[in-house]
Amino acid sequence: MPKRLFRRYLPSPDKIRQNRSLGFLGALLSDPNLWHINRHSLAGAAFIGIFASLVPIPLQMLLAAILAIRFKCNLPLSVVLVWWTNPLTMVPVFYFTYRVGAWILGMPIMPPDKVSFAWLIEQMIPLWLGSILCGLIFGGLFWAMTKLVWRLTVARSWTVRKNQRKATKARKEAAAVKTQDDSRPS
Repeated sequence: MPKRLFRRYLPSPDKIRQNRSLGFLGALLSDPNLWHINRHSLAGAAFIGIFASLVPIPLQMLLAAILAIRFKCNLPLSVVLVWWTNPLTMVPVFYFTYRVGAWILGMPIMPPDKVSFAWLIEQMIPLWLGSILCGLIFGGLFWAMTKLVWRLTVARSWTVRKNQRKATKARKEAAAVKTQDDSRPS
């Protein structure tokens, strides 16, 4: 089951509650929905984590945590997925979202003759538009992939159990036939 995989790598609720820096959130962190590992909770966390990672703000993990608490999705996964945009990947990811926003707005992508505050503000519009749009699209894709992978994993485990039951039944029937053959007088 996918649950075992996630339980192995995600921190436990008790471990996070015992963290001194998170003590003030005790009541919020006691909600069991934030720690559930099921298809809906993890799919929502995937959407929130990817969306928050593509929003060009500082403290993206805080945004992911707030959204996870608000929508009662798996909190640890939401926060962990934000690190998809880390210091090594942030520049190419945000350049891509800037290009998407500039393409949608029909703005040319040109370096400035002179960097000014007005130029920076002007360039933030396509960055924000592209980031929000890419966050919604990629978050939706991760949401759908999480649901699909979960469903396929569960269906596969059902098939494996069904085949195991058939094999066990066939062995029992074969053993019963053998026992009957052995008990017959020759």
